[in-house]
Amino acid sequence: MTEATIPHPDSRTDTIGKVQQKCKIAAGLFWANYAHLGAQVKDLEDAGVDWIHIEVRDGKYMDFGMPRGGFDIIEGARASTNLEIEAQLQMYRPTFDVFNQLKDLGVNLISLPIETTGEMIFQQITYIKEKLDLKVGVWAWQGVPTTAFEQFIHPYVDIIEYESRAPFWVKPKAGASPHTMDEIMTPTMRRLHDMIVAAGMEGRIELMEDGGLNAGNVAEFIGVGMTVGEFSSPLLKGPNGKLKPGTGEIAAAVGKLRRVMDEASGQYRSPEGKLIV
Repeated sequence: MTEATIPHPDSRTDTIGKVQQKCKIAAGLFWANYAHLGAQVKDLEDAGVDWIHIEVRDGKYMDFGMPRGGFDIIEGARASTNLEIEAQLQMYRPTFDVFNQLKDLGVNLISLPIETTGEMIFQQITYIKEKLDLKVGVWAWQGVPTTAFEQFIHPYVDIIEYESRAPFWVKPKAGASPHTMDEIMTPTMRRLHDMIVAAGMEGRIELMEDGGLNAGNVAEFIGVGMTVGEFSSPLLKGPNGKLKPGTGEIAAAVGKLRRVMDEASGQYRSPEGKLIV
């Protein structure tokens, strides 16, 4: 891929970390059909998602034997969209060299795993923010206590992400997410929201729930302070398999979510982007 094929940085969107009334959609590519990646990404952008979310694995994290969401996937997505791209790192002790490569590939947001980044995590946040001039997030799986996020409610952090558990050894049903949504997830999101509010950063730190969201449950998460939801299965899978680009299927899936989310945002969030309590 030549540099000329990559959209110029000045033409890209800039929405991450700018909290608004409408809850945003981060489109995950976990369930993408990689034979048609560019077309799917273009369909997602045209349908109105807010950014692209890519899980970048090293093959060691969570004992996944094979890396997923590699740099080639980021390269292909970047050439196909003007949307911001997030690299959610699922790695053990990611390095400064990884961050530099992600910058060169056109990533806009790097989200670090709290559990496995290591003792250098805040130095790395500072490097990504100051040296690379990128946005920064931190994320963790369900089971990590909310207090672990306290030190990261900081001006250098643009988003906090909390991911619901997923029994990966169970084959998911057709068109369904592999994640399990436990009742504890909504009060956990509310506690994270309240921590952000208490720090005076409700307008500048996004709060994401990652995994298991759909049109049937997303409103309750918006009602407890979520500002962005990550979706992959609802946008890219259907009862008959992966949705095909160019058919209107992806646009219909995004539209279904957007209608529910916009209604809930109008009910629970103020025009200034604050939760109505």
